[in-house]
Amino acid sequence: MSTEEVRTCNFEADKLLLQLRVTLTADKNAVDPLVRSVMDIVRQMQCAEGKEDAIELALAEALANAVVHGCGEDPSKIIECDVACDETHGMLIVVRDPGKGFDPATLPSPVNGQQVFSDHGRGIYLINQLMDEVRFLKNGTEIHMIKR
Repeated sequence: MSTEEVRTCNFEADKLLLQLRVTLTADKNAVDPLVRSVMDIVRQMQCAEGKEDAIELALAEALANAVVHGCGEDPSKIIECDVACDETHGMLIVVRDPGKGFDPATLPSPVNGQQVFSDHGRGIYLINQLMDEVRFLKNGTEIHMIKR
């Protein structure tokens, strides 16, 4: 994770307890093992005590969205994931994909109307419910999630 990315979310590089950068191919089968590996490290570092389950689900949803929507499940495409943690600001997770992006404001609510019965379309909603701050950058190809 570059210092510039950390500072945009008020994280100070010299005070990080954890700084991790991982990549994965756009393969659905790669998501769960990566999430487990990242969360094992997060738990060992005690970065988000008591908040691990929310972070784990948000990370899994963000990566799954990047695989399916950002990369079209094309295993030749690469997804980047940065994880940082400090005592003051909590945990920052950034997921980037090489897709065209999207406008999150145009997504229908999964808790209203016909979307309630849909078998998909709840990932962004869940992420927003689970994390304290969620921002989409670079036309929606990059999501920043913070859990304090």
